[in-house]
Amino acid sequence: MADQVNTAELPAAELQILRHALGVGDGGLERSYRNHYVTGEGGADHQHCLALVARGYMVQRAGNAITGGDDLFTVTDAGRAEVKERTPPPPKLTRSQQRYQQFLRYDSGVTFGEFLRGWR
Repeated sequence: MADQVNTAELPAAELQILRHALGVGDGGLERSYRNHYVTGEGGADHQHCLALVARGYMVQRAGNAITGGDDLFTVTDAGRAEVKERTPPPPKLTRSQQRYQQFLRYDSGVTFGEFLRGWR
């Protein structure tokens, strides 16, 4: 059941599956942009997903035409909390690094040099 959570040690492979399903990357620092993982029976990933279901970190849904017949797994709130808990805080950025991150979010079609010169 998704309501019951087993907090036993979480293997690295299962943590990676949770992060991938949420789209937060290896370090877990990116903003989550999805919540699904598709895998079929017989694979190692499928076994890990079943273990995550047993822990209460994922929910399993039967495959369909969209998933090619493979099972669809989604992360529960408990799974999201586990990923968040196991993600170290991001490193403090220098002013230069903060400025570059601001440029990446700006999405203006200008070069970084133009952005630094104050193009707006």
